[in-house]
Amino acid sequence: MTPQRDARRWAVLAILSGSLLLIAMDTTILNVAFPSLVTDLRPSSVQQLWIIDVYALVLSGLLVTASALGDRWGHKRLLLIGFGVFALASLLAVFATAPWQVIAARALLGAGGAAIMPATLSILRHVFTDARERALAYAVWSAVFGGGMAFGPVVGGLLVEHDGWHSAFLVNIPVALVIIALGAWILPESHQPREGRWDWWGVGQSVLGMLALAGGIKQLGKGGPADPVAWALLVVAAVTLTVFVRRQLRLEHPLLQVRLFASRPFAIAAASIFLGMIALGSALFLITQWFQYGQGYTPLEAGVHLLPAPLGLVLTSLVTPVLMHRLPIRHVMGGGLLLMTAGLALPWLLQLSGPLGYGDIAVALAVLGCGVGIATTAASVTLMAATPAKDVSGAAAVEETCYELGAAMGVAILGSVATALYRVNLPDLGLADDTSAAVGDSIGEAARVAHELTGPAGNALLSGAAEAFTSGMTPTFLMAAALPLAAAALTWAKIPKGLRPTEDAH
Repeated sequence: MTPQRDARRWAVLAILSGSLLLIAMDTTILNVAFPSLVTDLRPSSVQQLWIIDVYALVLSGLLVTASALGDRWGHKRLLLIGFGVFALASLLAVFATAPWQVIAARALLGAGGAAIMPATLSILRHVFTDARERALAYAVWSAVFGGGMAFGPVVGGLLVEHDGWHSAFLVNIPVALVIIALGAWILPESHQPREGRWDWWGVGQSVLGMLALAGGIKQLGKGGPADPVAWALLVVAAVTLTVFVRRQLRLEHPLLQVRLFASRPFAIAAASIFLGMIALGSALFLITQWFQYGQGYTPLEAGVHLLPAPLGLVLTSLVTPVLMHRLPIRHVMGGGLLLMTAGLALPWLLQLSGPLGYGDIAVALAVLGCGVGIATTAASVTLMAATPAKDVSGAAAVEETCYELGAAMGVAILGSVATALYRVNLPDLGLADDTSAAVGDSIGEAARVAHELTGPAGNALLSGAAEAFTSGMTPTFLMAAALPLAAAALTWAKIPKGLRPTEDAH
């Protein structure tokens, strides 16, 4: 018997897409507003790090807990509460007059985002009962999430240029209020009743473990592989999350059903998203720096020049469901991962024949974006098809954690590799020892020193640093290309040959 279709399902998809777009954009929109905020509020270096990092830290730390709460309280209720927190936090940020107030507001934004994100996929699974339509809904979800992260700097640049850094937060408030009003009217409520007591020990272990993991990854990117704080946090994360997993396996009613990873399609899809996001996160981070310091673009111009990637991602995400109904999922997902590999390897190959120009990078970004759109959409459909309906919110938390931590790890690890190669390729510019050390720290520091020197000496320094950064960037892309390539090999080796999105993969 075919399940009855909800007549409101497309309106629900539109509301949830608007919800996700706001959350996705908020992960990157502050990047272009940050210089204006620093000039206005004068935060210390430590406060600057917290302003940038606290959103992702809180979001990552609360995803598992929020997904379990949604099962108990109702996913619609939790989503609306999340948007209420999001609107309140944005209002606090708009009126902030001190750095600690922005940090607190960003932490609240992360808590709101954690409540919203798993609820979106859970409601989609509840509303779209037809497998073909559900695959399209997941494709829209992937397109909105990836596109929102990439469009964030463009939208942020437009807002900040006209109205200052406050506008990056102010834009959230009317959108959140509209979604609350429409959501209360149109969204259906869905639960996954959980028996047994609320697992407070599990909540504490998951929050501590995920906060330590996210914090350790970010600290590794800032302090490098020799930073003892980064490794201490990663050890805490490893111990805490191991205890959490072992305990969840013993419980009759676990907070997170970790046995989902026993399904090969689920595990391979999650690994593909994670490895792909490591590669994508590092590539976008390095290319943005190359645009601003190597090509002299403003932050807004850098965001605009990134557009080939999100445009390719959005377009291919929407056509991927058609491919999945004509071809086995393993071929679609594996093909998307190979496109990612090609997009990442192209800058290195093109550099062999001469200096890189924007045209070369634009082609690479377009290919990379197309690969990400196909691979992540197919992986999302596969992951959800491998998940029983009662565990969908937990699977959503796993998927979104792969997105968040993958991108952070890409910046931390591959960003550090690129910095090391940049130092190796720096020419001897005849600078004093302390100035030379600052220039070797990062291309951003080199640009600051060049600005202070001015004249021919400053131009020569910036030119040499830009060339050294380019020489370190392209081999790093080649290393990053190995990750989606490995994921493609796993996909073809481990996902069943005939699996299609209309089938149950678990």
